Amino acid sequence: MIRVIKTREQVLKYGLSFPDTYQDAPFRDENWQLVRYRGNAKAFLWVYERNGYINLNVKAAPDKVYFWRDIYKSVIPGYHLNKEHWNTIILDGSIPDRDIRSMIAESYDLISDSPAKRIYEAVKRIPYGCVATYAQVAEAAGDRKMARAVGNALHKNPDPDNIPCYRVVNAKGELAGAFAFGGAGVQAGLLMEEGIEVINGAVDLKKYQCRNL
Repeated sequence: MIRVIKTREQVLKYGLSFPDTYQDAPFRDENWQLVRYRGNAKAFLWVYERNGYINLNVKAAPDKVYFWRDIYKSVIPGYHLNKEHWNTIILDGSIPDRDIRSMIAESYDLISDSPAKRIYEAVKRIPYGCVATYAQVAEAAGDRKMARAVGNALHKNPDPDNIPCYRVVNAKGELAGAFAFGGAGVQAGLLMEEGIEVINGAVDLKKYQCRNL
């Protein structure tokens, strides 16, 4: 844990401590260093020196962007970015480290959020021995209308060992096509290993459906 954030190196180290991040210098200017989220290649932390101080550009939620500016004079509208969504933190020693870390973490959370990420997190919550429908997962991910997006996301499952997409079925309890899980019968086999009965390519939702995600 970094106790004192003063230098560019310390800021970059903290930014890179978040999952699936990497450092980038896209402007052919070593003064500008960005930390991006690998899932969508978006930058959540910009680090550069300006007027003798290390500056950080971070994204902020609409209800927080002015909150931070009102508390600290060294938090100003985002330099070279949309000032309704970004703040610049000037590391002049006037802002407690805990709040610097908090603003960076908030920026990471905003940038790394995506429908696919929320879908995968919802699928992870389906208990062992249970199933959920596409619409149910979509609702748990924030929008019941994106059931089709659930199917697309699960077909591209980046981590099958930890995201149990085989526990997702359609509104009738029917299993997905063979291509989705590596071959005919694979989804059924995985479900049966968990004690879920599969009859004619479907499961009994009254018996096996998870009620809360």
